[in-house]
Parts: sequence; structure tokens; C-alpha cells
Amino acid sequence: MFLMMAEVLHLAGVAASLPESRLWETLGRHQSHVEWIGCSLHDLIQPSFSFLVGVSLPFSIASRLARGQSRRRLLLHALWRAAVLIALGIFLRSIGDSRTDYTFEDTLTQIGLGYPFLFLLGFRPQRERWIAVAVLLVGTWVAFVLYPAPGPDFDYASVGVPPDWPHLMQGFESHWNKNSNLAWAFDRWFLNLFPRDKPFLYNRGGYATISFVPTLATMTLGLIGGEVLKSGRSARGKVAWLLAAGAISMALGWGLGELHLCPIVKRIWTPSWVLFSGGWCFLFLGAAFGVIDGFGWKAWVFPLTVIGMNSIAAYLMSWLFEGFIGDALTRHLGAEPFRVLGEPYEPLLHGAAVLAVMWALLFWMDRRRLYLKI
Repeated sequence: MFLMMAEVLHLAGVAASLPESRLWETLGRHQSHVEWIGCSLHDLIQPSFSFLVGVSLPFSIASRLARGQSRRRLLLHALWRAAVLIALGIFLRSIGDSRTDYTFEDTLTQIGLGYPFLFLLGFRPQRERWIAVAVLLVGTWVAFVLYPAPGPDFDYASVGVPPDWPHLMQGFESHWNKNSNLAWAFDRWFLNLFPRDKPFLYNRGGYATISFVPTLATMTLGLIGGEVLKSGRSARGKVAWLLAAGAISMALGWGLGELHLCPIVKRIWTPSWVLFSGGWCFLFLGAAFGVIDGFGWKAWVFPLTVIGMNSIAAYLMSWLFEGFIGDALTRHLGAEPFRVLGEPYEPLLHGAAVLAVMWALLFWMDRRRLYLKI
């Protein structure tokens, strides 16, 4: 959530103003999504969010069962939560449009579509969860392979992809080319079932609705990790398991990409992306658990805890409040205070001020125990 809110720092903009700086080029690259194949730090935000939904589920289920809630009530709540997440994602994506934008690639919508299935897996043993991950990944891979790859005469320009785009793949990997794959074909049918100002032809970023299927695999990996944290293993055993799972998962995802069996593409959530990003998520979780719970070093993480305790509020702020706060700061303070380090750094300082205000609002909510929950 912090990385998502920190988009307001506009590091890529600073990097563009300082092209000679390798430091700013690196920072800007890792605050931007890769165009298609590969991974940046920014690309790990959505899988981390999805992964942590799975991590929290065993604790949520145990807490509600301890309060005497029935499984039927828990299921109804899970269905309600899924519906709210889907609706909220559509609402946020429709901001600024003249009518509802029925699109389902938003992080909240993707989580909502898979959440009921994740909930049911929450009552199954670990072995069945691993099987579910395997079925989801293999099934997604096979489905993409069976869909015809774009031929040499495919009109990429008609789907918003320049014919000379450097990220177009050849041969077997072309099954996962932008806006010419199974996910794109599904949306050409599915999204046109909803009222639209004009027919849906393609998503400019290549994102797709059915990415929720492999996203469910990411959430299930989190569910498995959450069960490990909840287990009676020693703290050292938990850290070792998570780090080992992370290394193995990352290696598998990387290997699939290197062998040209399945490219690592976040935008359509390829199986190799699930494994590669899931490996990072296991490593992050293991490292955080070891440092915070194992060694007890908790004070440094307080600013992040304020954000994490109100993750839905933080998500909404980044969508709804960022522009309002930014305009207000400029209106009342002017631009000069943000140019004190020079014009290249103006968006950075302005964004830092916006980020500070949003954090202060979350801190105020935390002090008063006001948490947005679904």
C-alpha cells in the first residue's frame, strides 16, 4: 500500500528531468510498470496485495469461528465481501467517465472475483491447496496454448499495438502477445455484454478479466503461507519454510520464462508470473516475519503499520484524495515551496507533501480506531 500511495512522488518524472543520473533512472524504472515482459518493484504491488489476502484468511476464519459464527454465515460474508470488492473496483475505474465503465482488471475486482473460491479453499488441507494452485496454473497455460497464436498477417495496429513494438514475441511465446491472446478474445466477447459508449476492442495496457483465475493461484499461495504462520512451527522453522518456498517458486517462474515455455508477464498474469511474483511474496513475508516477530524489531515499521491497518482506506485515498490534496497544496502554498531544490525535484517534493497528508489522515484514523473493513 505504501508503494502504491508513493506513486504520487513521480520518481519517473524526476528521472526524465535528470537523464544523466543512474540513481534516478533506477528509482523511476522501479516505480513504473514494465511494458510487457519482466518485473519491476512496482509490478509486485498487486501480487503482494493479492497474496496477503490469502495470508490473512486462516486468521480471519479462526477468529470468526471462535466468536461462534457458523460456516454458512462465513460463506455469506465472503460472498458479500466479493461483491463489494467487485463493485468498488468498477466504481473507481469509472471515475471521470460519463457512465459506468464495466471493467474487471482492477486489483479489487480481480480479488473479488476469486475470493469465494479462496474462501472455500480456506477449509481444505494444505495438500488440496497445492493441488488447486497446480490445476489453476496448468489449466491457464493449456488454455492459452490451445487458443490460436496470431499469425504473420495479424493486424496489431487494430488492437492498439504498433507492429514494430519491441515486446512482440515470435514462435511458441506469441500465444502470450499483447491483445492477441485468449484473455483479449474473452474480453472482446464478455465486456461487450455490458452497456458501453462504443464496442470494446482492446485494453490499452493489455490487462484482462480472466487474469482473476491465475490471480486466485497467487491468493492461494498466500493462503498456504498464512497457514504456515498460523501453525505450531517454531519462528525459525516458519522463516526457513517461507524463504525456501520463495526461492523455489521464484526459480520455477524464472525457469519457465528462460526456457521460453511461458513468458513472465504481469499484465495477463501468466503462470510463470504467478510463480515468480509469488516467490518474491514468500521472501518478503519470511523476511518481515523474521525481523518483526522473530527479532522483535517492531518500532521501525510503525509508519507502515498505520497504512496496512487501513489498507482499503489507503487504496481509496490514492484514487479519490490524491488530486484534491495536491490541488489544495498548490492553491494555498503556491509552487515555490516545492522548487526549493530546483525544478526537476518539484514533483517529488509536491508528491511528498501529498503523501504526508494522506499518511496523517490514516494516522488520525488509527488513533481513533477507525478502520474501513469489508
